[in-house]
Amino acid sequence: MSTPPEQTGVREIPESSRVPPRLDPLPFAVAAATVAAVIMLLLGLFGAIGVYEGGVEMMEQWHSFFTPTPAGTIAGILEAVVITGVFTYLFAELYNRFTGSLS
Repeated sequence: MSTPPEQTGVREIPESSRVPPRLDPLPFAVAAATVAAVIMLLLGLFGAIGVYEGGVEMMEQWHSFFTPTPAGTIAGILEAVVITGVFTYLFAELYNRFTGSLS
């Protein structure tokens, strides 16, 4: 048995006045790019010590500049940051447009 909202002190918001949350594109893109950079750094380190070689090989195939060397790891990080940042920024912008939550 549930307690009616008026007895719990919780106010219900009418369905018509609910606004979808807005994504702030720049912080969203920076957060995603940071995650991509950390993952690329870990894969570069793993490649340098010979661990998780399958993942390292896949990254070498998918990313133009990544190799398990210090220079290749830095280049892969830069590539991943740019690609991830641009696509997640565009994703947030499109989300805001499609949900009508631009401010």
